[in-house]
Amino acid sequence: MSRRRGRDAAKRVFDVAAASILFVATLPIQGVVAVLIRRDIGSPVLFRQTRPGKDGEIFTLVKFRTMRAAAPGEGVESDADRLTPLGRRLRATSLDELPTLINVIRGDMSLVGPRPLLVEYLDRYTPEQARRHEVRPGVTGLAQVSGRNALTWEEKFALDVQYVESHSFLGDLRILWRTIAPVFSRRGISADGEATMSEFRGGSDA
Repeated sequence: MSRRRGRDAAKRVFDVAAASILFVATLPIQGVVAVLIRRDIGSPVLFRQTRPGKDGEIFTLVKFRTMRAAAPGEGVESDADRLTPLGRRLRATSLDELPTLINVIRGDMSLVGPRPLLVEYLDRYTPEQARRHEVRPGVTGLAQVSGRNALTWEEKFALDVQYVESHSFLGDLRILWRTIAPVFSRRGISADGEATMSEFRGGSDA
């Protein structure tokens, strides 16, 4: 147990140091992105949504906004319909994720871990799938470097649990390095016909 606490403490130190450097280094890029969003999509520039973190504790995720607001009286629109051309480019390059570094610095998230999903999914997981919440969620993770949204939910959760059981500092570094290729190749950005991924409905939903 003490070994695990030491490993977690070292991971936290690395997260804060690396995320702080990345956040400051990317401030000029974030400024340009914020101006483009304000011009093309409008205010607010940032998207905030509650997500479950470690042990299911709820926090507020911060990202750049990529979708326009639903127009009143036009009925329910899918996320794919509301996703703007600028939003697609931001998601394809993962630039929408830059403000999420704030969540890492705060301690809500880690640089590497299972992606934080919707709060309403919490009661849909099997006990095995729910193990993904034994660690802090990540900006990137094993599932993201193994196919992103081209994977089924079942495949994603299996990789999340695999990460929980075997994560290490060197393993995290490898995942961070492997994150570069999917971002530049833009592989697996979304499932067919979806802005990102279809809704997870529970259990062994594939």
